[in-house]
Amino acid sequence: MASLLRMPEVAANSTDAILAAWTKKEGDAVALGDCIAEIETDKAVVEVNADAAGVMGRWLVQAGQRVEVGAPIGVLLANGETAAAMESLLASAGGSGSASAVAGAAAAAAPTPQPSSAVANPAAAPAPASKRVFASPLAKRLAAQRGLDIATIAGSGPKGRVVKVDIERADAQIAAGAVTAAVTGVVEKPAALPTQGQSAYTETPHSGMRRTIARRLSESKSTIPHFYLSVDCRMERLLALRAEVNSASPRKISVNDFIVRAVAVALREVPEANVGWTEDGMRHYQQADIAVAVSTPSGLITPIVRQADRKSLSQISEEIAELATRARAGQLRPDEYQGGSFSVSNLGMYGVREFSAIINPPQAAILAVGASQQLPVVEGTELKVGTVMRCTLSVDHRAIDGALAAQWLAALQRAMESPLSMLI
Repeated sequence: MASLLRMPEVAANSTDAILAAWTKKEGDAVALGDCIAEIETDKAVVEVNADAAGVMGRWLVQAGQRVEVGAPIGVLLANGETAAAMESLLASAGGSGSASAVAGAAAAAAPTPQPSSAVANPAAAPAPASKRVFASPLAKRLAAQRGLDIATIAGSGPKGRVVKVDIERADAQIAAGAVTAAVTGVVEKPAALPTQGQSAYTETPHSGMRRTIARRLSESKSTIPHFYLSVDCRMERLLALRAEVNSASPRKISVNDFIVRAVAVALREVPEANVGWTEDGMRHYQQADIAVAVSTPSGLITPIVRQADRKSLSQISEEIAELATRARAGQLRPDEYQGGSFSVSNLGMYGVREFSAIINPPQAAILAVGASQQLPVVEGTELKVGTVMRCTLSVDHRAIDGALAAQWLAALQRAMESPLSMLI
């Protein structure tokens, strides 16, 4: 029989989410387990799969709308059912005999974010009315990466939805225009300069993910009493071991893989530091679940390597690579980035020597890792050149005292400087 499709709770304790896209059109056949829609959470895009076979009867919510958890978003007809069954279902659900009441209840959450718009001088003229843009999550990501205003691109998908091919076509047209200008010397007239005292700018509405990052970091920095400890790790032995491993292994192990393993070993050695702070009590974690910071087009996300203290270096390497790839594609499940007992943020690949990271509550610490550099070091009475990497530990003083933090950092240094010990 006909059934209502409802907005699922795709993340723990979530009250609403954005219906990013429908993957089944009205009238399409639906098999058990088929992806029928994509839901955008604060951190990722999650697929919604059909729990029964049938036919997509009607969309009650358009793509791009924010919908409360549990609210109806569509109607799934059983095979062979007619539109009359759908109207009967909607009448009983909405109490008005039409889909409008049900659809209105579904869209009761916050208004949909509007597309970005260029603003040269906001005081000069009133802004034009905003227009909702229907686009696939992939198209949105490609447009953001290539600096395209998706509101100006005509969509070729269902009901004018902007899809990947539209972004690629628009990008190619812009590139062709640039080549023509270079050959002919004819260029478009530049935009008018802003009036005195007003700089030109573009404004992009905050994504749900960016708002969540901003809120959590503000809360962390303003409510957690951070303190910081740094240690310099000699890297010669680790880099030599890594080169030897990579010469014989089909999978190339990164320095970051060694760091995650060393963090897990140090937490196993000093379990008192593997804790989290809550208002009700101290959480003592039973395993080292390491959250690894990954930069994505939408913002920072921390997929988690579970039980890193019980996994080999090659297992950790493979898992980090797979999680990072899906994180950048927005395909992580909530359980893959929620939780964790400790975080690692590594900016060494960008040449950053040292920095301090902000704690991700309820965790009580995060390790910030800089680049390995050739620096003068003293060995005995001799001055030599050594390869040094600086690690800075940010600590929640409510959960971890200074002496304990120093003890854990010493354990990390030993693991980094004696890399064979962390592989046992």
